[in-house]
Amino acid sequence: LVSRREGRVIRRYAHLSTGNYNPKTARLYTDLGLFTANESISADLGSLFNYLTGLSKHAEYQRLLVAPARLRDALRERIVAATSEAERGGAPYIAAKVNALVDVEMITLLDEAAERGVRVDLIVRGMCGLLPDPARHGDRLQIRSIVGEFLEHSRLYHFEYDGRSEWFAGSADLMDRNLDRRVEALFPLLDPESIRRCEEVLSVLLSDVRNSWMLQPDGAWVRREGVARSEKVAETRSAFTEFKRLVSASVA
Repeated sequence: LVSRREGRVIRRYAHLSTGNYNPKTARLYTDLGLFTANESISADLGSLFNYLTGLSKHAEYQRLLVAPARLRDALRERIVAATSEAERGGAPYIAAKVNALVDVEMITLLDEAAERGVRVDLIVRGMCGLLPDPARHGDRLQIRSIVGEFLEHSRLYHFEYDGRSEWFAGSADLMDRNLDRRVEALFPLLDPESIRRCEEVLSVLLSDVRNSWMLQPDGAWVRREGVARSEKVAETRSAFTEFKRLVSASVA
């Protein structure tokens, strides 16, 4: 968070990211970052830093979802709201890209959401404690891991329910240590261009054939490329190839 005097006003600029400022991992990890002058986000960061340094004992946030104070409750509320809409006959959707899904409550909520009619796409690079069960979930719950040229490190959350569409990125995985025992933050994507980029990232990842492994009901991971061959799918799309093409196109 940088505060700068510009003429007669103080303007604040913020950078929020899913990764660390580490020059070594930056060559191997893929992360998402947001550079913004949004005043409500900057005010939230100021409150967070005051809390971390002890200048404030309590912090209220307008936009950020911060752990351990609020993040678990905020995620629970959104999953429950999506589940309720599905039970009313709606068509809610949840997508999450995380490094790990091992928190018992989040596993239970997502399991029940898919069972009751919510379409759920999960991209879980590492440990995953939720298994798809076609008998209960149908084809509504899809869980994949993407392993390839780079280490997929970003966390991205998308919720569609009750006519709302929300996007968050940040540092928090769905683990009890992230939700209850660390200071973590998810930040909202508010600008249409930022949302478009996140939609693009999620679309590329979900369409990956070359590097995707699909989680099976018995806990085994099956390479999607092999399934695609058996289904005679001609294109074997690679997310990493596509991301490099998109970056090159944006730079050009």
